[in-house]
Amino acid sequence: MSNQSKSKIHTRADKMLWMIRLSKTRSQAVLLIEKKKVQVNDLLVKPSSKIHVGDQIEINYNAYLKTFKVIGIPKTRVGAALVETYIIETTPKEELVKMEKHLLMMTELRKQGRGRGIKGRPEKKDRRALDDFLSDTD
Repeated sequence: MSNQSKSKIHTRADKMLWMIRLSKTRSQAVLLIEKKKVQVNDLLVKPSSKIHVGDQIEINYNAYLKTFKVIGIPKTRVGAALVETYIIETTPKEELVKMEKHLLMMTELRKQGRGRGIKGRPEKKDRRALDDFLSDTD
């Protein structure tokens, strides 16, 4: 696609990922881009790269790849219900199957961890018991 045929409306890559809710914060969007997880039109981008209407965005989530087509550029961050007016998900079915398998695996691993008595971050009582144990060994 030549530069003349591209829309004059554009925005930064990091800002676009944040505005259309592909990342929670703009800082996370920058990290995704710097870790070379984001491609636009099959090219790696920098956070300051311009994204235009019609561009194809690919995000590599390690276990699967999600693909989106830009159909509009929002002026600010949009609500979840309005995201569909700015991008269309074009992820192939085989990638969606990979994503589904990955999510099921992660859910199962979390359940197994809880079954063994692992409940995440220690509570205040657990922390005190751990501190007492560690201070007794000194």
